[in-house]
Parts: sequence; structure tokens; C-alpha cells
Amino acid sequence: MRNAFLVLCAAAALYGQVKIVPGPEKISIEVGGKPFTDFYVAGADVTKPYLHPLRTASGIYVTRMWPMENVDEEKDTKKDHKHQRGLWFAHEKVNGLDFWNNEASYTTPKRGKIVLKKLGKITNGKKRGSIAATFDWTDLAGEPLLTEQRIMNFFDDPALRTIDFDITLTAIQKATFGDAKDGLFGIRMRPVLQEDGGTGAISNADGLTGEKQAWGKPSAWCDYSGEIDGHKVGIAILDHPGNPRHPVRWHVRGYGLFAANPFGLAAFTNDKSMDGALTLEAGGKLRFRYRVIVHAGDAKSADIAGQWRKYSAK
Repeated sequence: MRNAFLVLCAAAALYGQVKIVPGPEKISIEVGGKPFTDFYVAGADVTKPYLHPLRTASGIYVTRMWPMENVDEEKDTKKDHKHQRGLWFAHEKVNGLDFWNNEASYTTPKRGKIVLKKLGKITNGKKRGSIAATFDWTDLAGEPLLTEQRIMNFFDDPALRTIDFDITLTAIQKATFGDAKDGLFGIRMRPVLQEDGGTGAISNADGLTGEKQAWGKPSAWCDYSGEIDGHKVGIAILDHPGNPRHPVRWHVRGYGLFAANPFGLAAFTNDKSMDGALTLEAGGKLRFRYRVIVHAGDAKSADIAGQWRKYSAK
């Protein structure tokens, strides 16, 4: 009886807890005693930090496994865009350097790399846990252009998995973010959740649906949802109203890419008279905040519009 009581106490202690366990190359995040995601910050293949995989509260993973892992479900799917790993934050054109399409195996010379400078405070809690980290955006020789200070808050909820991102970029030298489509805050969906050839559906805060309507359009949030083995699941990204150029434009594709990009004006509108480039002088700062919600159901049943109202009031 005593042993059974201790087991029950241990289970109760785990439930409702956010547990974060740091390692030399990745940091593991558990919510309610279940794996949620891992934060990859170092290693031979890590050219920018990323979260992989993202899971629902019930444990279903919703982001693509390749190239980090090979799974049977993906063996016959197209292996495109190797650089799109889980969830990441980068841009393809900063002083001409590409921090987005920057795999270690790529041979293009104008690539950048985002490297861990310092792992900051990690907290565990009953309802929330957090990770603070500092990264340098460098060229391949290691010369830094930007410093990234990031805080991620992970929340416990019986039905949702929610992450709040607070990211500040500080220019070490004069830095220009070019007008380009590949940026800034991205997720790669699991193939079965793609709009093309899968069960996926794209929708945004303004009622636009599908890649043809939503790609390149500004909106306060965007959602990508579908069905896996009879379970309806999805991911929403919410753009904080204080972000530069809110509401952000969305680089969202039928093949499963899902990204918020404030810099792609000419790239998205095909109007060369527009310019989404932004320059920071040395010491200048840009702050970006996003909320990611991994949910059951679609955008309507998960009330992403209501979630946005709560988030925007913060």
C-alpha cells in the first residue's frame, strides 16, 4: 500500500510540471511527464538552433523528422529543403550572408552560422519552464554580425502545448536584413500534414485559406492543421502586435513550410518598387515575439482567434 501511495505521489508531482534538462548539445523539454521537444544548440550538423520534434499534448509529433531522423512514414516522401529543421529562427540575407539555407553540407560560400555563445538561466515549474540562451550570428570564419538573446517559455496545459518566444537581435556591426522570402521564424510540418499530398489546411486571421490565398499576405496569425491517424491536430504561430511590421507576412507553402517574415515585401508582392530591407546600425536592436500553439483540432475548434486575443493583450 505504501509503495502504491509513493507511485501516486510521484505521478501527481510529474503532472502539471514543466521539466527542462540541459545537455551538451541539446536541451530536453517535458510537460506533464511527457516529452514535448528538444532544443538543439550545438553539434556538427547544427548550423542554427532548432526545436525538434514538436508534439501535441497527446504525444503526436507534428513536425517533419528528416533530416534529423529517418522514419518509415517519410521514406517515400520527397527529401527537400534539408535546412528546414523543426522550428527555427533565421534569415537568408543579412549583409549578403545566408543564415537560412545554411546546412553544413552545402557548398555555397555566402553562408552564415548561428552559434551558441552562452546558455543562460533554465527554470522548471509547475505551470511554466523557461530557457535563456545567447547566440552569435557569424560568417563561416567566425566573425560575428549579430548577437541573439532568446528566452523561451514553455507552458503546461492539459490540451495545448504553448511556447512563447522573446528574441532580441543586437547589431555588432552595421547589419542589413535584405528583402527576401526565406525568413524569419519557421516551422516544417510533418508530411502527412502538408497541404500538397497530405491532409493539411492553411488558414489565417483574415479568413484566407490555402497557399494560393495566404502566401505573402499580412495577418496577425496563421495556422496549419490536418489529420493523423484519425486525430485532428495543428500548429498556430501568433505574431505579437509589438513586432516590427506587424501584422507580419507569411511564407507558407503547400509542401509544409510555415514561416513569419517581416522583410519580404518585394519578394511577396512582386512589386520591385517596394523594399522590405531593414538596416541596424552598430548597437541597434530588433525585438521579435511569437507564440506557438500545438493543438488538437483545427484553427476554429482550437479557437486560435481567441488565443490571439489573449496573447495580443499581453
